[in-house]
Amino acid sequence: MAGLVLCEPIELYNILNQVTKLSRLTEPNYLCLLDVRSKWEYDESHVITARRVKKKANKYLLPESVDLECVRYCVVYDNNTSTLEIVIKQEEEDDNNDDRPGLMPGAAVECGRALAHLTRHPVCILKGGYQSFSAMYHFFRTQKIIWMPQELDAFQPYPVEIVPGKIYLGNFRQACDPKIQKDLKIKAHVNVSMEAGPFFVDDADNLLHIKIEDSPEADLSPFLRHLCHFLEIHLHLGSVVLVFSTLGISRSCAAILAFLMHWNEQTLKKSWAYVKKCKNNMRPNRGLVAQLLEWEKVVLGDSVTDILDPRY
Repeated sequence: MAGLVLCEPIELYNILNQVTKLSRLTEPNYLCLLDVRSKWEYDESHVITARRVKKKANKYLLPESVDLECVRYCVVYDNNTSTLEIVIKQEEEDDNNDDRPGLMPGAAVECGRALAHLTRHPVCILKGGYQSFSAMYHFFRTQKIIWMPQELDAFQPYPVEIVPGKIYLGNFRQACDPKIQKDLKIKAHVNVSMEAGPFFVDDADNLLHIKIEDSPEADLSPFLRHLCHFLEIHLHLGSVVLVFSTLGISRSCAAILAFLMHWNEQTLKKSWAYVKKCKNNMRPNRGLVAQLLEWEKVVLGDSVTDILDPRY
């Protein structure tokens, strides 16, 4: 039995926005997103790709064709469950309870427990439920129930979220998409590529353009202090920043890693693990990894991470 874990809204957001060549939502065994709210609530709106779980005779009925044993992420949500603990609920219908509270699990937790024995990975319970997620990511609400394979193929992921509500990591296409800028309330760009984007042109306060090639010979080091200063200023101002490169895999990831090492005064190893969790296909080239090791010396006074480890 894999058990249950709480899933923060940012985690589900990032799960929904993972890519290989296409969105990972196209993979049948990647994500099973289950909505345990009432039918009318589900029909009114739900998270994209979510399927409703019906309940009959106090048993949760999985949608057809779902094989949880093969699924990497199983995420369950209700309206607002925020804990895995049993919650206190008043049993109003019992006249003999002397106003003593009864103990009831939230619907998502109850469903998650029923499914946990079917999965290899822990069942994720969305913290704050649909209320929290839809308030933070209103653009991922839908009334669409059936997704055809070609529709999932055409789904355009959003940038992943690195610092909650403040710093996003993406690619050049996402940086050129006005809807994404509006939905995420982007107020500044860090462009780590040779291409020039359409936003914040000639606006040095809100655009940092680091022109380096996507090559192991590219030198990011001279820009790292300015990069960190730029991001710090916008964090203090409360501005939302999108950091991007052409594909959003190498140069922009290296920039994000350097900032997290500086901002949190932490090792490359710890920063790497965090960004990898946010963006599965992160892969800075070997030249940039070596520069990040040197940056670790600057930040911490010594190099701690072993970049010969295969994960780097």
